[in-house]
Amino acid sequence: MNEPFGEDKAPPALSVVIVAYNSGATLGRCVAALAAQTFADFELIIVDNASPQQEAAPAAQAFPGARIIEAGDNLGFAGGVNLGARAARGRWLALLNPDAYPDRDWLAQLVEASRRHPRVLSFTSRQVMAQDPGVLDGLGDVMSAPAIPYRGGYLSPDPGDTPEGEVFSPCGAAMMVERALFLSLGGLDESFFCYCEDVDFGYRLQLADEPTLLVPSAVIAHEGSASSGGPKSEFAVFHGVRNRFWVLVKNTPALLLPVILPLHLLAFAVVSLRPQNRPLLGVTWRGFKAALAGLGPIWSSRRRTQAQRRVSALQIAQAMTWDPKDLSGRRAVIRPLRPSRRGAP
Repeated sequence: MNEPFGEDKAPPALSVVIVAYNSGATLGRCVAALAAQTFADFELIIVDNASPQQEAAPAAQAFPGARIIEAGDNLGFAGGVNLGARAARGRWLALLNPDAYPDRDWLAQLVEASRRHPRVLSFTSRQVMAQDPGVLDGLGDVMSAPAIPYRGGYLSPDPGDTPEGEVFSPCGAAMMVERALFLSLGGLDESFFCYCEDVDFGYRLQLADEPTLLVPSAVIAHEGSASSGGPKSEFAVFHGVRNRFWVLVKNTPALLLPVILPLHLLAFAVVSLRPQNRPLLGVTWRGFKAALAGLGPIWSSRRRTQAQRRVSALQIAQAMTWDPKDLSGRRAVIRPLRPSRRGAP
């Protein structure tokens, strides 16, 4: 059983941060799964984003010593995570969605992977559907040539023999990153509020030459969009459209922009006009207009991000997938862990 960490105790190895907002139907099960972890040297921080359901305190009873941080307002996933990360005490920071239920050895597998790969500072999990564990929710995040990110293998059968390897970005639903690295890169971009903030962070990891390793043995079952009305809700569509465009503008190296921006606009038009998406054209257009209206601050953050880039545009292009079948089929893209590219021109 995990005990509270007092001032006289050494910091834990790891800090798990959960952001709670309208997650009363799932948070208790999530916290109970953490209380049953085989790896015990961690603290649990629940950030209450002023949830009207007030679910944090009841759920925390399953985990003695859990810390609840009252945000005082709905800061979004990005702001809530950053608040928890600043308060965390562990070397490693694990992010877990309140609708994600980890296997008993989830943390143990992530920590073991960090020991096998001491130069890797970012890890992501194998995610299966909570409703049907035989179906994948994702094997890390993939960045396609049109700058439309997706969870690799989403809705595909879980093959069960997924190789360990490098992916473009960790999925924020269940990832582990060195806390010092997370903070040095500025944490999650709070202007995104919710959706794609993990991809934006993963892109910044790529630009900083910090690889993300998929650990298939670290498994979580994920509901997905449980607190935001589902993946096709107006909230999800608006923020997804807006934030995908911001990821492109903020992170794409200048040499790639003339290629990727037209591809993005073309793919955006094609996807938006599909028969199943036409009922959402109104909110889709609102999301795109909001993306354009917010380009000023995003362009300022682009200048800062690109000034810190440590790899070439070609190396970023090589980390993406240029096969249209990968995007259309949401195929996982897992590559052998590469050697460090630091010092590349």
